[in-house]
Amino acid sequence: IREEGLVLLDGQDIYAPDMDLVALRKRVGMLFALPVALPVSIYENVVYGPRLSGIRAKARLDEIVERSLTAAFLWDEVRDRLRLPGLRLSGGQQQRLCLARVLAMEELEVILLDEPCSGLDPISTAKIEDALKSLKEKYTIILVTNNTRQAARVADQTAFFLMGKLVECGPTERIFTNPGDPQTHAYVTGRFG
Repeated sequence: IREEGLVLLDGQDIYAPDMDLVALRKRVGMLFALPVALPVSIYENVVYGPRLSGIRAKARLDEIVERSLTAAFLWDEVRDRLRLPGLRLSGGQQQRLCLARVLAMEELEVILLDEPCSGLDPISTAKIEDALKSLKEKYTIILVTNNTRQAARVADQTAFFLMGKLVECGPTERIFTNPGDPQTHAYVTGRFG
């Protein structure tokens, strides 16, 4: 088992000194365990990245807002309240707002999620999971979760790490029904973890 390695995007080491960090940040978005809504309106939260990228036309920004909020399963809940401060939304809505902000980036290819549902109620968790399922055909999604049921519901491929070391990886169905490693088997069957 390897204990170290490289993180490559299109064959390029993202930690290399010559990596263009601005270009990297346009292609890779991140969602954290706790939502990080900006202290501005829902609309301004979503257009933050596109504006930094130089998009100024209101019609274009409006289209990005609707598309991104729809993809994050939030549009129907906020379409008439876009001027409301993002911080006034519930925790689950704020997390979907943060997902919409990530999705607003035109060059986005990879979405990293670190326990995005850890503090959410079951309904909010289901909405995040539904969004991820609908997005996985277009984007590479890397989800870190300790919730084995969530991994089984949303992942195509699963990697099991124990104490920071990769134990096993493969198709999710195989990992959960016929794991090849005893440690993986113990974890997915609830014997430890």
